[in-house]
Amino acid sequence: MSTKSKILQGAEDLIFKYGIKNITMDDIARHLSISKKTIYKFYKEKDEIVHSLMQHSIENDKCRFNKIHDGTQNVVAEVFEMMKEMREIFSKVNPIVFHELSKYYPETWKEFQKFKSGFIQEMVENTLIKGQKDGYIRNDINVKLMAKLRVENIEMTLNGVFFTTDKTNMVEVQLAITEHFLYGVCTLKGHKLINKYKNIEEE
Repeated sequence: MSTKSKILQGAEDLIFKYGIKNITMDDIARHLSISKKTIYKFYKEKDEIVHSLMQHSIENDKCRFNKIHDGTQNVVAEVFEMMKEMREIFSKVNPIVFHELSKYYPETWKEFQKFKSGFIQEMVENTLIKGQKDGYIRNDINVKLMAKLRVENIEMTLNGVFFTTDKTNMVEVQLAITEHFLYGVCTLKGHKLINKYKNIEEE
């Protein structure tokens, strides 16, 4: 791993755990046992580290989500795999990070919003269309509208509507909203498959 990558990894370790404002360049240098001078060779300020960190996280998420999208057999399996991935992602991030990004880092927040309303929404649309072809998703739904609703569901969790300081609750709320959405768009055939994945025995 290059020194630049190590700096980014060290910043992620601290920022995702404690928040952006609580971490200084001194903290990052101390965490990595390097000098601030070394950090400044690659990043002129903390804002640049934050922006690079978010871009790096977004690209990693795209790769992980694409792998799930391309590697699952059906829409229900895909959503359950996405829920596992979301649990892992959100369990590592202090909810205050999203609040700080939206309030103090507008350019970086724009990157995240672009990822959410572009990549994520398009992936949801494709998943719903695929599910309709397989008979798991209702044909009477407006795919674009439902995809937009799904994106807004994610936003609700990140913008502080629910449990802004409790990381565990943020994860649980996001998973509950996702499951509720899935039941809403699925056909009876889809519901049966959901229950199978949840190990619910039907009468």
